[in-house]
Amino acid sequence: MEHSNEAVLKRLKNADGHLHGVIRMVEEDAYCIDVIRQIQAVQAALNKVSTVILEEHLNSCVITAIRGENPADRERVLKEIADVFEAATKT
Repeated sequence: MEHSNEAVLKRLKNADGHLHGVIRMVEEDAYCIDVIRQIQAVQAALNKVSTVILEEHLNSCVITAIRGENPADRERVLKEIADVFEAATKT
């Protein structure tokens, strides 16, 4: 999992750099559409990070809980996943 954390951190630092670029663009009164495109790039990068983390969670914590003996653990991890998707679809 440490190797995956390194990849996630690299992606987050990349997104952070792009976000600083967006801030600079706004400070310099850049063309609105260019700012929006950069914001979309930051959002896409963060979405990819979320996907990577979710995949790791599904392949570790969720599988462990589902295969385990404790029904409360199974219900908890499934509810967590449902809550994450519900929060993602709220506007």
